[in-house]
Amino acid sequence: MPWALLITRSAERDLKALPSVDLRRINAAFESMRANPYSGDVKFLAGTAGVLRRRVGAWRILFEVHQRERRLVILGVRRRTSTTY
Repeated sequence: MPWALLITRSAERDLKALPSVDLRRINAAFESMRANPYSGDVKFLAGTAGVLRRRVGAWRILFEVHQRERRLVILGVRRRTSTTY
């Protein structure tokens, strides 16, 4: 049973600003996450309560996993830079 995917407004704004090539890669990652949210290069972010990040090339998908509801909440999609971390 696939996980539900909820995209916040700030994440929607991030997605609208992406080039189409990168957007296709991010959408493919979303589909993979719906099958298994912990697949791929996923890590918990230090200093946050339950926020994870998934690496997709130079982009980072920031999200939360709600186990009981089987729901993923996409918080943002950010480009990795030298000052990101």
